[in-house]
Amino acid sequence: MDPVLVCLWIFLVVTAATWILSLITREYSWTDRIWSIVPVAYVWVFAAASDMEPRLVLMAVLVTLWGARLTFNFARKGGYAPGGEDYRWAILRGRLRPWQFQLFNLGFISIYQNVIIWLITLPALTVFQNPGPLGAWDWALAALFVAALAGEATADQQQWSYQQLKKRAPGREAGQGFVQTGLFRYSRHPNFFFEQAQWWLFYGFAVTASGSWLHWTLAGPVLLTLLFAGSTVFTESISASRYPAYAEYQRRTSPIIPLPQRGSSRPLEAG
Repeated sequence: MDPVLVCLWIFLVVTAATWILSLITREYSWTDRIWSIVPVAYVWVFAAASDMEPRLVLMAVLVTLWGARLTFNFARKGGYAPGGEDYRWAILRGRLRPWQFQLFNLGFISIYQNVIIWLITLPALTVFQNPGPLGAWDWALAALFVAALAGEATADQQQWSYQQLKKRAPGREAGQGFVQTGLFRYSRHPNFFFEQAQWWLFYGFAVTASGSWLHWTLAGPVLLTLLFAGSTVFTESISASRYPAYAEYQRRTSPIIPLPQRGSSRPLEAG
């Protein structure tokens, strides 16, 4: 079978489905709901088409672990439940005219984001075209991928625990309504950092397979990084409008890459 053609059909069906479901339900997080599932399918298609070539199987296993963790975290936050829409879309709808948001829904949420989902998996195409035995670099990339996966799981658990504390004891949590401890002491978005790191490491398998640093499939992690950059700006504009102390947190804490804080490392106290 031609894995590119199979993945193209998956892409077309999923993209159409996310858009149509958003129109039917008036919820606009359908792409979020398939984000952790479809990449797993894409990579396993390449692995199956290669007759389970070892490097592609390793890549598929890693992406499956990534997808399982992300699916679990999304599910426990209610992302798959009715009404589990990303809160940012409601805010954006309030800033745009209805026709403008619907263009955004079709062009960005459904089409563009699904393009990125496909592109980040396409280092598997380079590996498919350059079969070979696993080497030391493959295992090093796999170890780093798992480490980044653990880092993201840790950040998500810290965020989850903090949000549960807010629900149990509103007004009594440490800080001013947002988590500042654990990994969030060193990065305002450590989960974003580790998520992007995993897909840059995934691209590394294309490098090891081909022996060349640059491939067009580099577009996947690059566009993902740009997507996160825009998402970070939007998310932080909302946080800054909600929490007066957030500006000080921004001043002393790295936005993405975990780094030592500037100035005091103590969390801001609730007022």
